[in-house]
Amino acid sequence: MNPTDDGLPEDRQDMKLMIHALVDGELDAAAALAVERRIAADPELAAEHARIVAAQAAVARLPRPQVSDAFMARIAAIGATGQQENLEAAAPQSRDASGRQARTRPTRTWPAARRFGSFDWRAMAASIALTAVLASGATQWLMVGNSTDSFAVAIASGHRRSLLAASPVDVVSSDRHTVKPWLDARIGVSPPAPDLTKDGFALLGGRIEVIGDKPMPALVYRHHEHLITLIAAPQQNGGASAPVATDLSAGGFSMVHWTDDAFSYWAISDTERPALDEFVDRFRAAITAG
Repeated sequence: MNPTDDGLPEDRQDMKLMIHALVDGELDAAAALAVERRIAADPELAAEHARIVAAQAAVARLPRPQVSDAFMARIAAIGATGQQENLEAAAPQSRDASGRQARTRPTRTWPAARRFGSFDWRAMAASIALTAVLASGATQWLMVGNSTDSFAVAIASGHRRSLLAASPVDVVSSDRHTVKPWLDARIGVSPPAPDLTKDGFALLGGRIEVIGDKPMPALVYRHHEHLITLIAAPQQNGGASAPVATDLSAGGFSMVHWTDDAFSYWAISDTERPALDEFVDRFRAAITAG
């Protein structure tokens, strides 16, 4: 389908608003699918989607703010004042000695005050405190302090987009001597791409994944009916680390992360965890064997 025929706006800012709506679950199934297809076809929109998802996940992990009793008492006092003003406004107006209605100073009413009694003061105070934290620059702290988690969320988003795309790879080849030069020519880096077909993991090809505005090489393997995406982020001063599973709260994916002297690897798939662990073991052994 031509992107201009999907019913979505062509303006970039409007599309970013559509991505926000997608992440917030505000789109129907047809619109959500159209947006996901547009994201899969556009690296800039893919990067924007990854940033939004990462920020949302980081905010969700924030501890609930501790609100003092004094702060809640101040909020409650505001509500009590508003309720008193409403009562005064609704009270019968007095009359003077001649029986005429006495002129009184108008009482200003607060529409929101009529609903104060139904609020959970603790929740309201916590929301105000959280808003203050975010407004003070906490968003930058979230993205830096949780950079590893944000990277994992971005990888999961990219893998999901690849499953929706017409092809999960940009270069189709089972030959590492084709995949590696293709990646190197475009982004200047290419990870090892061993042929693991005899072990049940066939190399399908590679693609370029944009994570945090940075292009990353991605290899794609097939295991039965499942696809495995392997992101290889170059590292200069890192050492080797053993494979560690990364917990993903949504998406139904398993992810394993490890490093060597050259790359930080992230393998993700919807296959069963033992199968993904086996892939990681086979991949690492093949690299070691040369």
